[in-house]
Amino acid sequence: MRTIIHLSDLHFGRVDQTLLGPLRDLIHSIAPNVVVVSGDLTQRARTEQFEEARAFLDTLPGPQIVVPGNHDISLYNVFRRFVKPLDRFKRYITDDLDPIFTDDEIAVVGVNTARSLTIKDGRLNKEQVAGIRTQLAGLAPHITRIVVTHHPFDLPTTFEEKDLVNRAAMAMETFAECGVDVLLAGHMHVSHAASTASRYQIDAYAALVVQAGTATSTRGRGEVNSFNLLRVEHERVEIDRYGWDALTNTFRVILTEKFLRGGNVWAPAAEGMMAAGL
Repeated sequence: MRTIIHLSDLHFGRVDQTLLGPLRDLIHSIAPNVVVVSGDLTQRARTEQFEEARAFLDTLPGPQIVVPGNHDISLYNVFRRFVKPLDRFKRYITDDLDPIFTDDEIAVVGVNTARSLTIKDGRLNKEQVAGIRTQLAGLAPHITRIVVTHHPFDLPTTFEEKDLVNRAAMAMETFAECGVDVLLAGHMHVSHAASTASRYQIDAYAALVVQAGTATSTRGRGEVNSFNLLRVEHERVEIDRYGWDALTNTFRVILTEKFLRGGNVWAPAAEGMMAAGL
């Protein structure tokens, strides 16, 4: 089994400072195998915000897989937005926009979906999808394959299709071919875990999509600050959602969800057991 901490939408520049210490200490006590941050480390991509984000990341254990979000590209500085869109991200966070972590149980691949030409929307291109295929090629069948983006591939039905990453359907066809199991994302400040079976009608394939809310910012959009802990086995993924409790000044588990694999189809535990005849 492998444990993954999934943080997203930190938004340094709009951070609730009281959350940082308890979050750091809890993550260290969990001692995860990997820490994932799925974008929007800053509010406005300013130097001081990246410096604060870098300082916080340095307090967390590694290895870390970190990808940029749309807020990590300058909004008002037009020159920087179009000529050097991720220059500060690469300087302060990581210059690897296609990070990967692998061991003998999991492979975690990060992909940049942030773009200069969009204010908030995300996009994947064919070259990136081909790159994911290449990174996952040759892995042993028992390796659980995980892709990390800022913009989501699936959301609850209360959201619109335009909220998904552009070219999601194209990417999902490739993910089916190379056996991607789990999709981690953020962007919407909404926590969510589900099978992709309802949205994408792909024969004998459905991934598990896991959305993280905002871990540390004051832009909660109706949710408490939260993050995810994933316990990953080849046939089973269990997700603890930790939410901030203002009465005790701690993060505590507010929901646990379990998903099972049946072939290349991930489903909630009850449905997965029925599909397996249990």
